Amino acid sequence: MEETFKEITPQEAWEMMQNEDAVLVDIRDSIRFSHSHPQDAFHLTNHSYGKFLDEYDFDQPILVSCYHGISSRNTAQFLVEQGFDRVYSVKGGFEGWVRAELPVEMGY
Repeated sequence: MEETFKEITPQEAWEMMQNEDAVLVDIRDSIRFSHSHPQDAFHLTNHSYGKFLDEYDFDQPILVSCYHGISSRNTAQFLVEQGFDRVYSVKGGFEGWVRAELPVEMGY
């Protein structure tokens, strides 16, 4: 079976956000997301999915981040099946993002 999404490093994800209008979606739970998340991340949940569809295009790069880079694969596959063309799972998830010392927004 052919892979329909790619896995990329947090550094590659950040570069795509800067250069290719990629959107990073964070699928972690609300408490963790509100505490801290990658800069400019969209909190993708069952409740926010409609808003996500309104705001982003099917040909826009979508970067999926979770806790450790495991559950993001399922969500990435789901988004591919919904018709998104360029979907990526971020290796290492939020932990990898923090380890790579990429920008983080803190909650209040």
